Amino acid sequence: MSLRDRRVQYETAGLDVSDLDESPIAQWRSWYEQAADAGVVEPNAMVVSTIADDGAPDARVVLVRGADERGLVFFTNYNSAKGRQLDDDPVAAATFAWLDLHRQVRVRGTIARVTETESDDYFASRPRDSQIGAWASPQSSPITDRDELMRRVVDVTERFADAPVPRPPHWGGFRLSPVEVEFWQGRPNRLHDRFRYRRDEERSTGWKIERLAP
Repeated sequence: MSLRDRRVQYETAGLDVSDLDESPIAQWRSWYEQAADAGVVEPNAMVVSTIADDGAPDARVVLVRGADERGLVFFTNYNSAKGRQLDDDPVAAATFAWLDLHRQVRVRGTIARVTETESDDYFASRPRDSQIGAWASPQSSPITDRDELMRRVVDVTERFADAPVPRPPHWGGFRLSPVEVEFWQGRPNRLHDRFRYRRDEERSTGWKIERLAP
């Protein structure tokens, strides 16, 4: 089948404003839990888009490790391409695609590093091999070959052989604090349901919800 002829008809139930929570984070969590219950692989995976040094967009998949009314938290090497980009221009967009449920969530907002305590707590919860990898990998930097990477892993493993692995100073979390969140539900004939939350401090909920044309 050619790319132009590949189509999926979305027959899922509709979405109305009465179905939505007044908080976009609470609504996101509801959809996330439904995706997890439905067996979606990595339901906490999101594409994070940043602004590169040349002003062009840059995107990659990361995993959300925390969600509350302050925003969505993910962790990375601060010296990586995305880490440097987020420090230099602390705004981002994120996209969740739960295709099995014909759902998408888009988030736009501001970025800030989480506290060192939050980063320490999450790092301590990671498997030891992942902790070692955080020290061994100079993320986003060129390396000669995989053997170089594995030598670095061996060096770090020996360095911390008889001790807990501490969090590297160049590794930690970012929080994406939303200013706009859109929930998209696929419907037949591409007449999808779309609702956008936008910050509105004049409202008691702090958010304005409006329906968008598909």
